[in-house]
Amino acid sequence: MTQQRTPLVERTAPWGVVHSTLRQAQKSNRNAPAYSRWVNRPVGRVFAATGYRLGLSPNMISLISALFTFTGIVLLALATPSLLIGVTVAALLVIGYALDSADGQVARLQGGGSLAGEWLDHVIDAFKTSSFHLAVAIMWVRNLDGWDLWTATVPLVFALQASAWFFTIILTDLLLRNAGAKQQVLAHSEGAQSTLTSIVALLLDYGFLSWTMVLLGWFDVWRWVYIVLAVTNVLLLLAQLPRWYRRVSTAG
Repeated sequence: MTQQRTPLVERTAPWGVVHSTLRQAQKSNRNAPAYSRWVNRPVGRVFAATGYRLGLSPNMISLISALFTFTGIVLLALATPSLLIGVTVAALLVIGYALDSADGQVARLQGGGSLAGEWLDHVIDAFKTSSFHLAVAIMWVRNLDGWDLWTATVPLVFALQASAWFFTIILTDLLLRNAGAKQQVLAHSEGAQSTLTSIVALLLDYGFLSWTMVLLGWFDVWRWVYIVLAVTNVLLLLAQLPRWYRRVSTAG
């Protein structure tokens, strides 16, 4: 049986009306990373309003996002680091990330998404999460430039951390949702200092990591930045895991 959806606004409405309606229906920014909160979602909103007016479905936007993202990842793995390559890779990844935000916003505009659309979005994100750091590992080994080979384990550890972080977020959300406890957890957390949390979470944000690619013209500098981010992300994962466990335990 097909579910009847009521659009928030008609596709034929002026672009400005579509954009304004979407901004008013934006999901909560509570505890969202700073880049996602103040850059990626607003840019994604522009893409979403445009795609909605053009008649694009959320799944179509997800696939366009994947095209940009994986083009950047392949280029990262195979090209020689340079300023031009760094800027190109960063642009591809950032556009892909904004489109990744846009697909859900288009679903909101059309009155709701689908399980298949959510599945597609998460599967693409799962491939992106691991393949990005594996591409970095390939680039690292191909361009050691005096660095020891063992240092290429850094992106491999980062890939493990990113994969575990992504999976645990999805699993925690699913378990809380199934337990009917998600809204209670959100209500309990409303008093959190979301701005401070957003700034701290910037170091976890894929968009921020994507922008660091512009430093590929200064490869050694970029590598040290990447190492700092890798260590920070591993430490934040270790700190966050007990909190997620307690949250699920309480819900259970």
